Amino acid sequence: MTSKNKLNPHVGSSFDDFLAEEGLLADAESVAIKRVIAFQISQLMEDEGISKTEMARRMKTSRSSLERLLDPENDSVTLQTLEHAAQALGKRLRIEFAA
Repeated sequence: MTSKNKLNPHVGSSFDDFLAEEGLLADAESVAIKRVIAFQISQLMEDEGISKTEMARRMKTSRSSLERLLDPENDSVTLQTLEHAAQALGKRLRIEFAA
């Protein structure tokens, strides 16, 4: 180990390692996942030419509920809401655990 590494124990570690050590990794990952989900739904809506009003109608929900789903900062999304969004877009929802 070089003298530089002795001074900084984080040299050579990843940002994920740092977040895990600080107890922040799970929160950071959930925020990232929600942002990806919101982006994917927005992108699919745009690709299909589906307005927010039409999407809410297809999901049988209110426009404000759809706005919460599309808000990358709002983490109060249920599996049922995601399933309704997938169906409204003609897609299947797939959730899996990864290593």
